Amino acid sequence: MSTDADLLDRLIADEDRLVLDRFDDDDAWRLGSLLVERARSRDLPVAIAVRRNGQRLFHAALPGSAPDNDDWAQRKMNVVDRFSRSSYLVGTRWRLGGEDFDTGARLDPRTFAAHGGAFPLRVRGVGVVGAVAVSGLPQEDDHALVVEVLAEFLAGS
Repeated sequence: MSTDADLLDRLIADEDRLVLDRFDDDDAWRLGSLLVERARSRDLPVAIAVRRNGQRLFHAALPGSAPDNDDWAQRKMNVVDRFSRSSYLVGTRWRLGGEDFDTGARLDPRTFAAHGGAFPLRVRGVGVVGAVAVSGLPQEDDHALVVEVLAEFLAGS
């Protein structure tokens, strides 16, 4: 059985291993398209977003998703921008610290959501250059889909 500490270790390990050598507009399109293909193959009602340096380079809203999913994706990517960590990792750290992110972080919850689904796009030797997000599933599943597809993207680069 997995513990909260195990989850935190896994989230940190995912970020340590999923580092890109580069990330440009074409990479954003390929990553976003790969996420769409995977989500469609599973009939997942998700919104997908990829951005670099604050510019949204890819967006897709699949059947069954809602405008709220776009908002959640944006709010989760804002957490990545602010903390340079996945939204799930940030939320998990707050929870394990015994605090609620929405009140403890003193950030507007209409702008920031520390829930799983947004992941930093970290370029080796550069740092975080953007984020990829999925929204529409439980937070663990949003996060898992991003990690699964980003690992596949890296393996194919």
